[in-house]
Amino acid sequence: MIHVTNPALLQRQVKVSVVGAGGTGSQILTGLAQLHTAMQSLGHPGGLSVTVWDDDLVSVANVGRQMYFPSDVGMPKATVLVHRINMTMGTNWKAEVQKIGGGSKRQFPSGNDDIVIGCVDNRKGRAAILAYCRSVGGAYWLDIGNREDDGQAVLGMVYPNHRKNDVGRLPHVADLFPEVIDVNADDRDNAPSCSLAEALEKQSLFINRGVSLWALNLLWQMFRYGQIEYHGVFVNLKTGRSNPLGIDWEVWKRFGYKLPRRGKHLRQVA
Repeated sequence: MIHVTNPALLQRQVKVSVVGAGGTGSQILTGLAQLHTAMQSLGHPGGLSVTVWDDDLVSVANVGRQMYFPSDVGMPKATVLVHRINMTMGTNWKAEVQKIGGGSKRQFPSGNDDIVIGCVDNRKGRAAILAYCRSVGGAYWLDIGNREDDGQAVLGMVYPNHRKNDVGRLPHVADLFPEVIDVNADDRDNAPSCSLAEALEKQSLFINRGVSLWALNLLWQMFRYGQIEYHGVFVNLKTGRSNPLGIDWEVWKRFGYKLPRRGKHLRQVA
């Protein structure tokens, strides 16, 4: 099967929120700037309007593994990245130096978010993103996560007050892996590192870039070709392997997801 991109996203500016501006988020923002430019050059009306959410400051340990320079230390991560892109690409993207959720709801002049990209690796953060997607009227949710050498990107759709097997809806990461939003479970150690060397003991140098590349390619396919043939990928840099997450009812069933009926956004390949 394939997933057909919501036609509205090919006919107007696309509103995107990026949650988290750390190792993955900083890579994603750089790629989104490229995607925005490519979309406009190919005739998309408006490209991307992006808001970055992060309440953290750049630390010395971030320099070298994340997309920050020594001169950025002490500055808000979201602000640094957005200002850099705006100055170099002529965009008007926005920074929110706060966590998403907690009653916050970012309103845009012509509507709400179309795509929310989660670059957080903790259950509380993912639960807040899911709640936010529902609060803004529903959106694509692109979740990106990683461990030391492996990671995944999963693109799904969130409808407000949806049933688990709504017609035509791509299951999101919490549909397939409910434990990722279980705030009562223990998270892995998310304590900040004091140095780059310490950070590299927890995560491989290029795992964030590796997973981000696959996530960005999903978006590229959505906007370049108007459809995708898979909606996620599992990547392992240590073994050199990657495995796609197919748009396949039998695949979803193995994750415990009830088989949805065919709808307007899912159709069988001829």
